[in-house]
Amino acid sequence: MSAANAENEDMNMTRQALALTSIASAAFLVACGGGGSSSSGGSTQFEREGDRARGSAAAPVTVIEYASTSCGHCAEFHEEVFPTIEARYIETDQVRFVFREMLTGEPRLAQAGFMLARCAPDNRYFDVIDLLFEQQQAIFQAAASPNGARSEFWNVAQTVGLSREEFNTCITNAELREAVNEAHNQAIEDEIDGTPRFIINGYVLDADRTGGELVYYWNGAPLMIGGETVPSRVDQETFVRILDHFVAEAGGEITPETTTEE
Repeated sequence: MSAANAENEDMNMTRQALALTSIASAAFLVACGGGGSSSSGGSTQFEREGDRARGSAAAPVTVIEYASTSCGHCAEFHEEVFPTIEARYIETDQVRFVFREMLTGEPRLAQAGFMLARCAPDNRYFDVIDLLFEQQQAIFQAAASPNGARSEFWNVAQTVGLSREEFNTCITNAELREAVNEAHNQAIEDEIDGTPRFIINGYVLDADRTGGELVYYWNGAPLMIGGETVPSRVDQETFVRILDHFVAEAGGEITPETTTEE
């Protein structure tokens, strides 16, 4: 995207992608979790091997998020917007939410966080991701002192039942580190240049200027809902508006008592 820094702030998206050197794909640790999907079986046409997802594969709308556990705007999204998405769309089988790892913000902290999430039991991957977003500021502060961040990661590891030995093995494993780096490199190949970034039913929800206003683009054109363009904001109201639109377009259902007016 060619938007200036001020425009990026309006979008609440970071543009801090770290272009890592391409590396060979690495196998997941046998002793660690690697699937990490809390979904209702199967996958959608928009997913690929290794993706982790929440929600039914039969949902009419698939949202893919590229995110980093050390991206501040990603943490804001997961704390302020995602709970509504989860309750309103994922738990009602209207949205399948796919999560893809990227190393933006503080890459080394994100790398360690994703390694830890992959070492959790398969059904606890998202528990670790959620905790890392919740504890992001504490991890940042701890990282200012030697081994401080490691202590914070250990605290998270204990919540999903990892022993000290398992934690130490996980956080120092070279193959697992390469696997996380490869996920980031794949995001770069996907032409994702910042986080959080979203793909809805196969098309990037991007932003550009039209009529002097920064608005969302989807499938190469300004996203129009109710005859109006949608300002490129990453907040609860905007995402409810967007997802209501796509669910309705796909023939899904929104609970009447919680439907927002456009």
